[in-house]
Amino acid sequence: MGRELSKSPRILIANQPTRGLDIAATQFIRELLLRLRDEGMAILLVSADLDEIFELADRVAVMYRGTFTGVLPAEELDREKVGLLMGGVTLEEARG
Repeated sequence: MGRELSKSPRILIANQPTRGLDIAATQFIRELLLRLRDEGMAILLVSADLDEIFELADRVAVMYRGTFTGVLPAEELDREKVGLLMGGVTLEEARG
């Protein structure tokens, strides 16, 4: 990630940025991503770690079998709703 950030990009695609890292390195990366976001960088985070997603995301797009089932703003995030979307339930159904 350091090599990519040295180019001062406006957009960062972070695919599983903390996978396989120890706790200290994971926290460092999460804090870095939050700082970059606060500085105005657009970040596309791809992660299977729901805790990471809930901590870092402004919006979450969920896919099931290659199709988006919904996009939720951070204030609507909860594990049940995201789990339903991950299982193929539509956003309208998940919102009840």
